[in-house]
Amino acid sequence: MIELTREFVHSLPKAELHCHLDGSMRVETITELAKEQNVKLPKSNPKDLKKYLEVGLECKSLEDYLKAFDVTCSVLQTEESLFRATYELAEDCVEENIRYLEIRFSPILHIEKGLTITVVLDAVLRGKAKAEADFNIVIGVVICSLRHYDPDISLTLAELCVAYKNRGVLGFDLAGAEENFPAKDHKEAFYLIINNNINTTVHAGEAYGHESIHQAIHWIRANRIGHGTRLRENGDLLNYVNDHRIPLEMCITSNVQTKAVKTFKNHPIRFYFDIGIRVTINTDNRLISKTTLTDEYMLAIEKFNFSPDEIKYIILNGFKSAFIPFNQKIKLIHAATNELEEKGLLIRKDYI
Repeated sequence: MIELTREFVHSLPKAELHCHLDGSMRVETITELAKEQNVKLPKSNPKDLKKYLEVGLECKSLEDYLKAFDVTCSVLQTEESLFRATYELAEDCVEENIRYLEIRFSPILHIEKGLTITVVLDAVLRGKAKAEADFNIVIGVVICSLRHYDPDISLTLAELCVAYKNRGVLGFDLAGAEENFPAKDHKEAFYLIINNNINTTVHAGEAYGHESIHQAIHWIRANRIGHGTRLRENGDLLNYVNDHRIPLEMCITSNVQTKAVKTFKNHPIRFYFDIGIRVTINTDNRLISKTTLTDEYMLAIEKFNFSPDEIKYIILNGFKSAFIPFNQKIKLIHAATNELEEKGLLIRKDYI
């Protein structure tokens, strides 16, 4: 019988689909960049700054959770800082055997000191390329718009996404506060994305109800749903998501911190998995949520009693739900399957 120790889970190949660049920086890097750029931080000591940025379980809401991004974005306004943050995030992921990583961010948040959105994106893509050359990892970039943006900004970001298709950018996302900021307001941007055959993922059903998920799927054609904790409120929509194999990018710690769910006990990941939904496990924001992907898998094991047999299929769900081209995805799945089987986790050939 395989024991799911932290060391064992850490060693397993993993995929991370929902990871925000500006929420996953190293605190030491933030303090160094702030000094270089003459940026004033709320706390000058790295230990104090770490406590300030890590929201903890006492966080009151999604809006409260998002405040820390003002600090991280304040030092991500140069090409060098964007390159460094991207490379270091990949390095941190490789350390815990993440073989595939999708990094998401909104270029519009990084132009306060005169950079253009293309220069911002190029810097991140250079960081990605260097990391892929140095490490055993495949990385894709997902461009985010935010719900509170003017729809014209979303359209500009969608145009950027189209321009960089097949150049390292794999998808388009809509993030940010859900309530009073409906996804359908951004349908023109998503129309452009969809008509250029680009993948879409939408934060939905996190801080608002199942209607938000319905809108994400049927108004702007989301291929994956970020979080989706409120999906269980509508059985018909839940069955639609299951029948169409629409993956959920679940982030257990973050979901409790933002009050998408009240407590770990209330999290729906176990229910979703049991009825067959393609759930994936992710960090959301490694720094702000004070987590790693290994931490999130251990939560699934300790809080929801996932067995070795079940964990291996959640891991494969991550690779299966990747936005990379199919021929590359197959190679990643085969490599991950071989690694899992070498560790005694045998895979059913009919697994869908």
